[in-house]
Amino acid sequence: MSLHYQLSVIRTKKVLSAASKPSVSNQNVPIWGDMAKWFGETICLILNKIQALGVQEVEEIRLRAGQPFLLRTSDKDLFLNREGQITAPDKAYIVTIGDLAATLERMTQSSVYAVEEDLRQGFLTLPGGNRVGVTGEAVLQQGKIQKLKHISSLNIRIAHDIKGRGICILPKLFRNDGLLCHTLLISPPRAGKTTLLRDLIRLISNGVPRLGFEGQSVGVIDERGELAGMWQGMPTYNLGCRTDVLDGCPKVSGLSMLIRSMAPQVIVMDELGHRDEVVALKDALRTGVRILSTAHASSLEEAKNRPSLAQLLEEGVFERLVVLSRQAGPGTIEGIYDLKTGRSL
Repeated sequence: MSLHYQLSVIRTKKVLSAASKPSVSNQNVPIWGDMAKWFGETICLILNKIQALGVQEVEEIRLRAGQPFLLRTSDKDLFLNREGQITAPDKAYIVTIGDLAATLERMTQSSVYAVEEDLRQGFLTLPGGNRVGVTGEAVLQQGKIQKLKHISSLNIRIAHDIKGRGICILPKLFRNDGLLCHTLLISPPRAGKTTLLRDLIRLISNGVPRLGFEGQSVGVIDERGELAGMWQGMPTYNLGCRTDVLDGCPKVSGLSMLIRSMAPQVIVMDELGHRDEVVALKDALRTGVRILSTAHASSLEEAKNRPSLAQLLEEGVFERLVVLSRQAGPGTIEGIYDLKTGRSL
């Protein structure tokens, strides 16, 4: 294997009513060829041979060195052979180190060092908001990760744009004076919180005249590039006509930048959790901006066990809590709560 391929350093339970049933946008649903181009030659060929399902049905593409090639849908794990056919694990194509190296080279466009900071955090983002998780051997310096080497697995999470998901909960997130309640969406991984957040951004930005909601200016801090799917300054997903996006910007810096430069009425961010983000958020609240965010947790009790979130919840920063699960598929709404009164809405 050439040195080129020996890539060792790598830098409520509420079913939506028929009137609000979400539909997957056809505008941005890629064919397998569009997704396959980001993979090494062998995996690319396998993906392009798939006939049994489309990329819009897949949530994750899993490459693990020495393990069968795996696709995950909302309810199944599917193993593929060299012909792109679904098969048993022991008959599936076995992913090699070369497959991982070639795939990562394409995903970074042969410039691993350009995404070194993202890889230190264990991910990179492809155009379209598709997020790639990366694991391998961590190289530490003074207790902090400097880089990853000997990459052992890649997890490509396919982004989906489902319009209409948020329309049924939107009225419960606004106050009588027309202001958005400070709202936190929580869910375990793969439960649809980013997809719901994307739709809420679009609805708040455009407004919903039939519900009496006027459009508001929205500032989005898209730290991981998943919400807008920006590519060379153009968003893959339509986040509304009054939305400004800070792409690849840390939340702490983004909060002050948006407030100073864009005067948003609502600021949106995904995966709130670090202590410094909490401090910056509390400072932003003094300007009168409304906050819409997500966080990892499967329940209010679990969220309270996370120190940074517990502080915000105990201090009454958030007024609404939306809890999601996968019980009836991704995006299942387990409950919407008024955190000021403790009532279920």
